[in-house]
Amino acid sequence: MRVVLAEDLVLLRDGLVRLLEAHDFEIVAAVADGPSLLTALVEQRPDVAVVDVRLPPSFTDEGLQAALRARREVPGLPVLVLSQYVEQLYARELLADGSGAVGYLLKDRVFDSAQFVDAVRRVAAGGTVMDPEVISRLLAGGAREEPVTRLSPRELEVLALMAEGRSNAAIAQRLVVTERAVAKHTANIFTKLDLVVSEDDNRRVLAVLAYLNR
Repeated sequence: MRVVLAEDLVLLRDGLVRLLEAHDFEIVAAVADGPSLLTALVEQRPDVAVVDVRLPPSFTDEGLQAALRARREVPGLPVLVLSQYVEQLYARELLADGSGAVGYLLKDRVFDSAQFVDAVRRVAAGGTVMDPEVISRLLAGGAREEPVTRLSPRELEVLALMAEGRSNAAIAQRLVVTERAVAKHTANIFTKLDLVVSEDDNRRVLAVLAYLNR
């Protein structure tokens, strides 16, 4: 699996290269700034990009914006962004086009190599991965607005785990219920959020986006 990596800290960048190569990823480019990232993504068209949100020259959201620009030129390009802090706006920007194949993790997750590598693979496969800390902050944050208020407490649990990028089978295992029960909750979530069946939209991504925007 081909990877473009963007991280301005040399030691962390080298560590990520070694970690990913140890799990059979091929690093086709390892860059340190936003312009180099955009060029590498468009030219290399990797299977997945692992991107630090804050890169030179601006050290604001240069990495994220370069990745989003690349996704406009290469639709569906899988992108996993890494951030030092929880920024809900970053998550919303990533999910905004509703096409999936995106992830948002705190850099601390890198130290759990199994969790990090699993997240990279899930994003590369078209999944959506949200850091559990982002979900926790959202759950702790005030009253919910429509349409998420329509969801039951159990449906909110399912949606929170869905936002972390978990499959129905993984959600069932986490909640100690059957996969059929999770499928029923998921169908109810889609109905209550007015997400009709569509050939173009990923309803799981749109449900997560509604959750983040509440």
